[in-house]
Amino acid sequence: MEHAELTLRRQLIDTCRSFGLSGLSQGTSGNASVRWQHGMIVTPSAMPYERIRPSDLVWMGFDGSRRGRRPPSSEWRFHQRILAERADAGAVVHVHSPAATALACLRLPIPAFHYMVAVAGGDSIRCAPYSLFGTETLADAVIEALDGRTAALLANHGQVTVGVSLDAAYRLAVEVESLADQYLRARTVGEPRRLTARQMREVLDRFVHYRNGTLDDLDGGPARP
Repeated sequence: MEHAELTLRRQLIDTCRSFGLSGLSQGTSGNASVRWQHGMIVTPSAMPYERIRPSDLVWMGFDGSRRGRRPPSSEWRFHQRILAERADAGAVVHVHSPAATALACLRLPIPAFHYMVAVAGGDSIRCAPYSLFGTETLADAVIEALDGRTAALLANHGQVTVGVSLDAAYRLAVEVESLADQYLRARTVGEPRRLTARQMREVLDRFVHYRNGTLDDLDGGPARP
């Protein structure tokens, strides 16, 4: 295994071990992948993150080829589809974070209640319809929900984020969880007032400036202004 691949594998493990520390996922729930050569490196199925070693990760080619001693995550299909179909995607993170999952179980998107919703690339964070985990039907739903976006909720399941790097995808997942928590809290009092389409366009235009400037804190997404 060449040094660059080994480094990437270690980064992937470190990212997944951060899930529990940040509260994004518990136990073996959640998974992640990163682009490598003509395919991806993805986490193995049902293995505690603290026990995963670089050799436990699975490489899967976009042509269906595979290298690794363990089975890949059950959600490899939507990881593979995202990375194969989106040139802007360098990594994918999927977690069952509490607030985002609560909204997903209500089958609610995150609307433009706060300008930072634009961090995912649009005026809402969509919720994909429910499909059984690990299926091609779920992969189809994820691809559709992510159209023009870098984050989505998955009905009765969790959330998924896309980034140019593992760090970007991970930090976006943290941001989505924060937004979901804020939205849930606001809804305990009443339905939050939403920003208008014009206001969100202004935010999205400003975020382009942050991406292209020196304040690109999310390595593919804007810093909190």
